[in-house]
Amino acid sequence: MAALCSVSEHCESEIRLKLQKAALSVDDTERVISRLYAEGYLNTERYCRAFAHDKLRFEHWGRVKIGQALHLKGLPHEDIRQALQDLNGEEYRQVLHGVLAQKAGTLHDEDERMRRAKLLRFAAGRGFSADEAVRAVAFVLES
Repeated sequence: MAALCSVSEHCESEIRLKLQKAALSVDDTERVISRLYAEGYLNTERYCRAFAHDKLRFEHWGRVKIGQALHLKGLPHEDIRQALQDLNGEEYRQVLHGVLAQKAGTLHDEDERMRRAKLLRFAAGRGFSADEAVRAVAFVLES
């Protein structure tokens, strides 16, 4: 497990799942996980930051969707909050504007109100908050 964790970031729930599939006993699983934390292979704060950064950059997810995914993995609330807060504001806006501009390019035979509604729904589905989406949609439609 240490070799796996040294290649890429993993969280405790992912490691637990892998150990369960390997049919390790509960005691052995706890020992492995404790040792991974002690030796620095597992770190929830580091995992949350890496996950949030990767989902924004590669999957174009917003803070809401990233936060939900991290919460489902059972990670500490404070680490999730900090990771979401650390997302670069300018990069975040560029990603949101980029995905909305791309989506707007596919909406042709729509009136202005319908285009706006579809873009807002699309942004919400990607995990961007309503406030962020409203501002970004206005910017994209004006451009």
